[in-house]
Amino acid sequence: MSEIKNTPSWLDKSLFPFKSRFLNIDGNTIHFVDEGQGPVLLLLHGNPTWSFLYRHIIKKLKSSFRCIALDYPGFGLSVANAEYKYTPEEHSFILEKFVEQLGLDNIRIMVQDWGGPIGLGFAGRRPELIHSLVIGNTWAWPATGAMSIVSKIFGSGLGRFFITRNNSMMKFILESGMNEKLEENEIAAYLSPFKTKKSRIPTWIFPKEIVGSRLFLKDVELGMNNLVDKPVLFIWGDADGAFREGELSRLQEFFPKNELVVLKGVKHYIQENAPDEICKAVLKSKILE
Repeated sequence: MSEIKNTPSWLDKSLFPFKSRFLNIDGNTIHFVDEGQGPVLLLLHGNPTWSFLYRHIIKKLKSSFRCIALDYPGFGLSVANAEYKYTPEEHSFILEKFVEQLGLDNIRIMVQDWGGPIGLGFAGRRPELIHSLVIGNTWAWPATGAMSIVSKIFGSGLGRFFITRNNSMMKFILESGMNEKLEENEIAAYLSPFKTKKSRIPTWIFPKEIVGSRLFLKDVELGMNNLVDKPVLFIWGDADGAFREGELSRLQEFFPKNELVVLKGVKHYIQENAPDEICKAVLKSKILE
């Protein structure tokens, strides 16, 4: 059974008017929201975000779907155990245990950023639980080229210094991925879970693991062979500086049964930049029925 607790005082409840629920998984306290009724729509965040990223989408889709969004250990309102390493592979297996504890099946799953490898890794291991996929700007294979360079820069010791000391990952990456400037209370909701140097380590681990998790990413790529029969709705921001047409084309090759909605001029954080367009595409899509 999940436990319901009050949200922290720094979180504006008018922005995030959902019950905060918690599960204990392997000594980690996992925060999630579970809103609405209908087919399960599991919503997975990336870096350096948390379930707050999906607030607009949950509000708009909860009348048609059971919208479930969780925070990985060390992100948002989730708390990691002392031994947790914050790797994407760990997050993916926590996700699998989360799904098992809630008894979810026939899942529509939406992924973006690091949510792609985390969610597709789980889906590839447990294809019998997956109905269909909604894939935003992401990737799902060992990184090469520019992504490897970014990993070596941000994932270095110097990168750790700036990320943990100045919250550089949040301030730079989050801002650069937005089409419009966030309101102060929205910025506070993103920054507040990462107030201390220690709490910012998970946001440094993610860029480090772009290269460091090559074996996991290879498993994710291989696991997608178990998902080729699944319907996929691609919702892709075409102004994303991280994931571009090449990543989209490569993902489309894995999934012959796909629909594509291109979000013109939309940057990386599509859930913030184009929630209305995303919800319209989800509700219009035949593959999610």
